[in-house]
Parts: sequence; C-alpha cells; structure tokens
Amino acid sequence: MTLEQIIAGLKKGKVAPCYLLYGEEEYLLGEALQQILDVIVPVADRDFGLFFIDGGNEDIDLLKDHLLAPSLLGGSKIVVIKNTTIFQSRENLGDLIRKIHDNIDESPDKAAKYFLAFLKVSGFAWEDIRGAGWQKITNEQWRKAVDEDSGGDRDKWLPRIVEICENQGWMSDNIKDLSEQFEELLDKGLPAGNCLILTAEAVDKRKKIFKVIDKAGIVLHFGAIKGESATGETFKLEAQKLLGRNGKGLAPSAWIALGKKTGFQLRPSLNELQKLISFVGDRSVIEEKDVEEVVGKTKEDSIFDLTTALAEKNAQAALLALKAMLDQGMHHLMILTMISREIRMLLQASLLIRSGKLPRFNSNMEYGTFQKNIYPAVTGLASDVSRKDDLLVNKHPFVIYNALRHCGRFPYPVLVKYLDDLLDMDRAMKSSATDPQLLLERFLIKACAN
Repeated sequence: MTLEQIIAGLKKGKVAPCYLLYGEEEYLLGEALQQILDVIVPVADRDFGLFFIDGGNEDIDLLKDHLLAPSLLGGSKIVVIKNTTIFQSRENLGDLIRKIHDNIDESPDKAAKYFLAFLKVSGFAWEDIRGAGWQKITNEQWRKAVDEDSGGDRDKWLPRIVEICENQGWMSDNIKDLSEQFEELLDKGLPAGNCLILTAEAVDKRKKIFKVIDKAGIVLHFGAIKGESATGETFKLEAQKLLGRNGKGLAPSAWIALGKKTGFQLRPSLNELQKLISFVGDRSVIEEKDVEEVVGKTKEDSIFDLTTALAEKNAQAALLALKAMLDQGMHHLMILTMISREIRMLLQASLLIRSGKLPRFNSNMEYGTFQKNIYPAVTGLASDVSRKDDLLVNKHPFVIYNALRHCGRFPYPVLVKYLDDLLDMDRAMKSSATDPQLLLERFLIKACAN
C-alpha cells in the first residue's frame, strides 16, 4: 500500500492493529508517521491516547499495559516505538557497526543503543565483553560473528562504546531479544481501537516478527532515493508541502541558489529550508539573497576547496573541505570519486611532462605564458586522442594549467600507488563496516604529507 492509500483508509476509520514504517529516508518516514498520527489521534486526546517509547528501551510489560487496556477516553490508543531494533539480525551487523561509528562522537547514547542491538544478535555476551574482556576476542571469533567486518579497527571504537554503556548503566539486563514477546502480543490480538506503530531504519524480512506484522498489519518502506534527478523531484514535492504549511513561497532564483548550495539532498535541503522560513519572518516569499545569507557554502565550492587543497598538499584545508562536504550531505562515495578524479588528472599531467611532447614547463609559469607557449601543444595532442571527458587534454585550459603546476609535488610512482589505495578504499566502503569518513581522512593526510 502507498501512504496515500493508508491515509485514505484511516480517514474512513480503517485502522490496522499495527504499522511498520522502515527505511533509510528518515525525513519521509517521519513525515508519514506524523500524517498517520494526525488522522487517528486528535490533538485533544493525545495526553491519554498517544504514547511514545524509544527503540532499544522497549519494556514489554509497559507495552502490554498500554496496548491491552482500552483508552480512558474511549477512543483510540496508539503506542509508537521509534527506531526499534527488534528487526535486526546477523545480516545487519555490519550496518550496526557503521551506525556505532557514525554516532559515537556526536550521539554516544544513540551509539550505545546500536551497540546493545549488536550484542543481541552477534552472540557476544555482555559479561564477556565488558571492561577489558573485549580484548580476549580473537580475529577469527570476530570474523565468524561479523562476516562484513574484519575487526581490524575494533580496538579504536569497542573499548569506547563499552565504557559508554557502563557509564550509562546499560548492562546485561538491557540485552534481551524481544521479538518473541512482540509476536505473542500481536498473535493474541489488540483491543479494538488500539494500535502499535513501529519505525526502524533496517529490517530483516526473514525474521518471524516481520512476517507477523506484515500479515496482521501494514508495512511501508521508505527506501533511499537513487539518482540526483529523483532526489531533486522528491525535495521539490516535500518543500512545497513545507512551504504551504507555513504560508511561504520560494522565488525561482532562490530555488536555484538553494539547489547549488545543498545539492537538493533531502534532509539537509529541508533543514536549510526550515531555517529560511524562520529567517524571513512575516515575509511571504523567500528570495535568493535570503539563501545566500543563511545557507552555507555551495557543494561546488566545497569540491573545489577539497581538490585544490589536495593538489597543494594542504592537509588542514583538505580536512575542513571534507567536513563541509559531509555536512552538506554529500555521499562518501561521491567524495571518493572527486578525489580519484583529481589524482588521475595529476597522474595524466605527470605523464604529459614525462612524455617530452610539451615545451619546457615550470610550476611558477604564469597562466598567460602557459596559454601562449604550452596550451597549443596540448591541443595538438588532444586531436590525436578520444574526446572522453576524463582525459586531461580535453579539459578547460585552466584545469590543465593547474594540474601541470601541481603534479610536480607528487612523484609518479606515488600517484600510481594512490590509485591502488583509492580502489582499496572503494572496496572497503562497499563491503566492510570501516568508517568511510575515517578512510577519507587517512588518505588525505597521507596524500598531503611531505
């Protein structure tokens, strides 16, 4: 069923006993949850008819108290469990480790909940892993439990997350598999009007609890939107809803400016749009100048900053540009592609100089001199090769000039080795739980070292 069909059914009084909303598009999922609640639970009834439970802290006895008793007001009673981990399985272990990495610094409580979910399905006992016990886990034991992760860097995050759990008092009592108890609760059926809504980032559809909910209720998936065009269209649709609710409009030039700065990545773009709505106050139209004043650097600016810093071996500037790109919501694989492209340009520039087919070039040469004395020879070479965009000789003269200027900082064999390193990083990002940001940072520091 689509969300629209679900909402239409709810407006006719057709409330299923349970709903599961899951997927990577957190914003769309949250919007869908809000729409469902707006239909089935009037604001005036929410003090006694709507209850929220945080995933990872599910108390089955409290849940039964809520769901098996009728509402005090005689209407619907809704229990929402947000970000539940009961659908996780061994297939999700690599994903759980990535989420621990992503949250351990900024959201340690969230990281701890992911770690408790990891313990539930990995087979590692809390009593064995707490304190310094994790050090006794061999690489073989780790790989046997977690197929997707070699465990080579677990000494960097595992002791930290164990300490966080201990400081929070989240011990072995928290590590219970609630799936069977949920299944029993739903199998028995809920009183008329009572409803359980669960949200989750990822699920294993093979688990019995998923099949129980799919049979007894309604499952709605919010998968990651693929492709820049599809992401942009989805953003425009959601932005129009957000603007409409707030009585605002966005000038055409402001749409373009916002797209350039955020790449129309759904959550970052909508977060910036929310800021703009607050910023303009009583004004009904958001103008381009508002976007320029409120929203940070453009995606293109950050890409240029990163590649320039890499070519100039400026590690600090490269790391700052990397952070800016990640903050803008740019995917780590896209950033890896940009870095790989810059290394290939430097390698091709080095090959051009080594070929002896260009007039003498030095890194201090002015751009005007390059255009007069060097570029004609480059265009002569370009006429003999393919018009592929990834060839340096087919690029804009200024791009060629900068590549020739900077390639001397990198010995030819080192650039070749960097291509192997980047290929290894690509494999690691796609097939292991190693933190992508950490991989990118390590490479930039290495490449910028003298």
